[in-house]
Amino acid sequence: MRRVFKISLAPALAAVALASMAVPMTADAQVRPGQQRPGSGSGENADGSQQNQRARTPRFAPLRRNAAAGPCPYVKILYDAARYVELTGDRVAASNVAFTGEIEGLTSECAYQGDEPITVETRVLFNLGRGPQADGDARTYRYWIAVTERNKAVLAKEYFDLPVDFDGALTTSVTQDQTIVIPRAAATTSGDNFEILVGFDVTPQMAEFNRTGSRFRVNAGALAPSAADQ
Repeated sequence: MRRVFKISLAPALAAVALASMAVPMTADAQVRPGQQRPGSGSGENADGSQQNQRARTPRFAPLRRNAAAGPCPYVKILYDAARYVELTGDRVAASNVAFTGEIEGLTSECAYQGDEPITVETRVLFNLGRGPQADGDARTYRYWIAVTERNKAVLAKEYFDLPVDFDGALTTSVTQDQTIVIPRAAATTSGDNFEILVGFDVTPQMAEFNRTGSRFRVNAGALAPSAADQ
């Protein structure tokens, strides 16, 4: 189901001569239960062998090519929020993992001419899993998209619910399409004034776990407690 979101931006827009700007977003998700993750953790298989580098490349349909009169906004995954790992107990171990997630791929295209708004089409690939401590077969993940003045203030941030039914599988993949429209006050305001960031809604503990470089595979704990890789 396609939804439309409208965001009212902060007064910081005046810094880039955008006047009173809104950033509408549309979302369209496709879920593929049980799909194998294109790349995992340390890049090794369960038997310890190195995976083919080509297999780590996310495989999902590319976006259509759009014409832009200038540079596009920078579109990135925020490192601290790129992974979602729910842990139970007082020990970081695969046997204590509940639900997991990783933003595996992100592509984008933009279009604008003259003083038209900047339209950014993005496609995000989420790989999700449930470990031995997962409660049930379904989970509603939450993620966000933020539009910022490049390397400066956040202009808009919107949260999205991502309900997932694993349907008995240990892993699943979700492709989420987003359309972001950034109005401009003048033709001289180009796309590289902006950054678009994507991330999971994580707790401070999850963010710190990600920041240290620690990680689990999406299917952590499914085979054995040793499935965790740092």
